[in-house]
Amino acid sequence: MRTLTFLIIYFTLGTLLSFAQKSNRVITTGVPFLLITSDARAAGMGDQGVATSADNFSQYWNPAKFVFSSNKKGFGLSYTPYLSKLVDDIFLGNVSYYSKMDERSSWATSLRYFSLGDIQFNDFIGGSIIDQGTERPSELTLDLSYALKLSQEFSMAVAGRFIYSDLKVARDSDTSSASSFGVDIAAFYQSKIFNLKSNKAIFRSGLNISNIGPKLNYDSGEQRSFIPTNLRTGIGLDLLVDENNSLGFYTEFSKLLVPTPVAVYDESQNLIGYSQPDIDFINGIFTSFSDSPDGLSEELSEITVALGLEYNFEDAFSIRTGYFSESKEKGSRRYLTMGAGFNLNFIDIDISYLFSTSSIRNPLENTIRFSLSLNIDQSSSEPISSSDSENSL
Repeated sequence: MRTLTFLIIYFTLGTLLSFAQKSNRVITTGVPFLLITSDARAAGMGDQGVATSADNFSQYWNPAKFVFSSNKKGFGLSYTPYLSKLVDDIFLGNVSYYSKMDERSSWATSLRYFSLGDIQFNDFIGGSIIDQGTERPSELTLDLSYALKLSQEFSMAVAGRFIYSDLKVARDSDTSSASSFGVDIAAFYQSKIFNLKSNKAIFRSGLNISNIGPKLNYDSGEQRSFIPTNLRTGIGLDLLVDENNSLGFYTEFSKLLVPTPVAVYDESQNLIGYSQPDIDFINGIFTSFSDSPDGLSEELSEITVALGLEYNFEDAFSIRTGYFSESKEKGSRRYLTMGAGFNLNFIDIDISYLFSTSSIRNPLENTIRFSLSLNIDQSSSEPISSSDSENSL
């Protein structure tokens, strides 16, 4: 019999992400690391980015934003320590790159890698513990997107994603590995600069349906896990106070397009637990809007809300804050975030910090996240800040 301490950590990861202590009908999925915000800018604004201005990490939030970037090319690198208060070798890394092909189109790619640290495998033989070595379970995604500007103010994008999960539940078995693919469909609107009372402003809105794809199958049995198909939509307003100062207000709504767990009864009709319904992912997406046992009120409770604020000074320094809220019955994730950004010529450095406001601990609580962005070509004319001229739009 082997002792795998990582199983305790990983299979509670979905619980830590959804904090399933208030209800037996909290939605959980496979590869839950796809729900972790990796870049520090979005993390500093309450974990949102579907309707914020374009940056080097838009691939995760809304790839349709890339065609509105003020740079022609960009590279992003981020690092997020996870469960840092318990272990020091679980982390999420993200590398991304985008390139604008012309003023109407762009492409981007990114790699997300989630390491669950070194796991010790042991055998119990004759009352003794025999060391069987260590493994490093991990999961990753590799994706590619294409965005097209359909008008001066509106764009759409599609992305394809390869998903691989290798949990290594046993050293001599490959049944713990699973793979799938996902598709993202995204849209983004960015207005021209307009007058708002005595100031100028830019309005943005965005939508992204991400990770549309088949279930994961970790073994040869019938048990399969939905991947975290997710619907995000949001709006934002950048208030251009003057040539040097701007203030952005953002809000975002998100809902997992995964079926609500259904009750399971024994032969005597006694409730024995809850499990995901045995349906395919397409039916799961459509039924996720109307399958809650308590009706509309429970469906609405599955929607999370994020609010964010970003102040920018001369495109050189930014401070951010945000708040994320989830129903107590559907996970009770509630936290305040703060962050800052610094521009050093063609390099952007962002950091963020999270404070939990829920009675349930957040695995990212008191954790500093870092992002580094390299703006390779800054000759594009698309404005995203107060220093840009109205005529350039």
